[in-house]
Amino acid sequence: EVQLVESGGGLVRAGGSLRLSCEASGFSFDGYAIGWFRQAPGNEREAVSCFSRGAQRTYYSESVKGRFTISWDNAKNVLYLHMNSLKPEDTGVYYCAAAHYTGDYYSYEGVYNYWGRGTQVTVSS
Repeated sequence: EVQLVESGGGLVRAGGSLRLSCEASGFSFDGYAIGWFRQAPGNEREAVSCFSRGAQRTYYSESVKGRFTISWDNAKNVLYLHMNSLKPEDTGVYYCAAAHYTGDYYSYEGVYNYWGRGTQVTVSS
């Protein structure tokens, strides 16, 4: 059974940092697209950062470029999202996702079929 479990969310002041973790079980990241998405209150879920193992490309949304970094530990099967210089508009529920997909649309929510339950990130001004 594939499972993704996020952790590391919390309350932080603007300008602060957080590191989100996503522990994966039941599959290996090899051959998968992996990513972080977020949903702010009243908004649709959006891609924050995704990585295509097949295409060896990384996507960052314009709003987080230069501040967030996606990484993973193959040995531990853990995906990370390092978030620096946090802003109040970064507030939301952050989800990790995975898909057995190697195509070009790896930043599209629709290609992902495995999702965690999410972790709340709240950035105060």
